[in-house]
Amino acid sequence: MKQFVTAVLLVGALAFSTAAMAAERTVTLAVENMTCASCPFIVKKSMEAVSGVSKIAVSYEKKTATVTFDDAKTSVDAIAGASADNGYPATPVKQGS
Repeated sequence: MKQFVTAVLLVGALAFSTAAMAAERTVTLAVENMTCASCPFIVKKSMEAVSGVSKIAVSYEKKTATVTFDDAKTSVDAIAGASADNGYPATPVKQGS
């Protein structure tokens, strides 16, 4: 019984530590192939479909998408992949030069 309780406590501690380390992140992605005014709508809808994404602002003029997401639920690669799957490859923009 003692081993069972120890195992349950260990699993609980690991689950809690993962949740505690999760954070909301914001990333700006350079988006290729946006050639018309409806392209940002498609980019936004494809990125919104990724679980964990909470906010998106797409700029046709700058050819970028700024995305806020829960890094415990998704990743930059998954968000960029969703955009690429719809014909708009996206890569993170390096911040600060």
